[in-house]
Amino acid sequence: MKRRALRNLTGYGTGETTIDSRERTRLLLHADSLFHFMISDSLLAKFDSIVQNYPVRRSALIPILLTTQEELGYLSEESIAAIARYLELPEIEVYEVVTFYSMLRRRPVGRHHVQVCTNISCLLLGGEEIFEHVAKQLGIKEGETTGDGQFSLTEVECLGACCNAPVMQVNYTYHNDLTFEKVDQVLRELKKRT
Repeated sequence: MKRRALRNLTGYGTGETTIDSRERTRLLLHADSLFHFMISDSLLAKFDSIVQNYPVRRSALIPILLTTQEELGYLSEESIAAIARYLELPEIEVYEVVTFYSMLRRRPVGRHHVQVCTNISCLLLGGEEIFEHVAKQLGIKEGETTGDGQFSLTEVECLGACCNAPVMQVNYTYHNDLTFEKVDQVLRELKKRT
């Protein structure tokens, strides 16, 4: 994977750069620090493709955030700043979206991100007990990752599948109408893949 670095960029912010404007758009710099966020050509190509699907650049924000998270594993402060610059948005606007949606992560998670719903429908049908069972089976608490980096556990407010409560999501796969036995079966299958 090719990466573009900012090492050759001089005079940033003064209008006196040593690179052309097309290349400058490819090199996304965190505005408040000397740290430079390096973005792969393939990810930038995905951004460009996504933006083409929307009449307003800002409308591409969530798809670009999800694409970045899929490639990097989470959304770092540097990636949030880079996306803001790419979409020509205030950084706070991107940060607000990232912190609003539970599907967007600001820290790395394990290979298998287990999210258990404990909102009202799931709660009434045993969601808290399912969450506690998963935590016990994995040996971790809410927000933690197993020592081998394979599993992370998150309690979420709603997964939008109330008719099949209790529900958990592992990465992008939903598991409905959960019982302890179903949870154990799912975890066994996931552990086989590690």
